[in-house]
Amino acid sequence: MNTIFDPMRIRDHFEESAQLAQDLLRDEGFLEALGHGAHLLIDSLKSGHKVMSCGNGGSMCDAMHFAEELSGRYRNDRKPFAAMSFSDPSALTCIGNDYGYEHVFARQIAALGRPGDVLLAISTSGNSANILAAAKEAQRLGIHVLSLTGNGGGQLAALADVDVCVPWNGYADRIQEVHIRCIHAWIDAIERAIA
Repeated sequence: MNTIFDPMRIRDHFEESAQLAQDLLRDEGFLEALGHGAHLLIDSLKSGHKVMSCGNGGSMCDAMHFAEELSGRYRNDRKPFAAMSFSDPSALTCIGNDYGYEHVFARQIAALGRPGDVLLAISTSGNSANILAAAKEAQRLGIHVLSLTGNGGGQLAALADVDVCVPWNGYADRIQEVHIRCIHAWIDAIERAIA
């Protein structure tokens, strides 16, 4: 037997992910927070505001995916929605070099955010310093904060208008899998409500 490829280990990944999904379907608090997040996004976009998003590593990829699906398209053709992710490498490295990495998102929010906008802040731990700084800057400017977290929500949960926390304290990959499902559910809700 090839020791590199273990079909049972691969199966375990799918079973664990499926079990978490089933648990979340029975978690009324999680589903309610997801619904509140959808309303926050819809209300902001309907009133002519924009959605901004940020995250680190895989969460940055999710933030980018969220913004491009809104400004591009998800399932159906429709008008583009005002959405952007803070993922420009030149901005990140410039701000990180001049002010420190913890300011890479907050500085961009200060430049581009307006009251009534929404910041989608993504952090599996809820404790990333640059995400916390972004949420605090958004609060200061009257920007709504919607967070996607895990592991109890960390410090970010207390800074968010709505925190959607995946009740999982294992590896971050399970949390990230749920985050992308949340993002897709929100985009679908936005398309149905506005387009």
